[in-house]
Amino acid sequence: MLPNTWWFFALLSAVFAALTAVLAKVGIKNVDSDLATAIRTTVILVVAWSIALARGATVGLPMLSGKTYLFLGLSGLATGLSWLCYFRALQLGTVTQVAPVDKLSVALAIVLAVIFLGETLTLKTSLGAGLIIAGTLVLIW
Repeated sequence: MLPNTWWFFALLSAVFAALTAVLAKVGIKNVDSDLATAIRTTVILVVAWSIALARGATVGLPMLSGKTYLFLGLSGLATGLSWLCYFRALQLGTVTQVAPVDKLSVALAIVLAVIFLGETLTLKTSLGAGLIIAGTLVLIW
């Protein structure tokens, strides 16, 4: 049985995100970045719905509120725009250039969580975000 802790799944997310960058860089050679994103998104769509159906997660679908649909829809829009920009950046730059800048999303997410969700900004969180920003600057210069 898989561990049921947030950090286990967060670590897997990081591993898969790293693989995404490397595999995408190989896959987008001689392909329009928007077409590559569309292909990738189709695969994700099939996998995500297959898992949701297999786990029986779709039974809660009719009970979701309009607010839930709105914010999940907006999140999907942000994800799609992120992927389109990410694939274009990968076509124009190297993985070692693009991936660090993309990971600025961690620091930006912290700032947005404090502003919009009222999450607490601790010294540890501030330091971590600052180090991410500093590390990104070191890697791109």
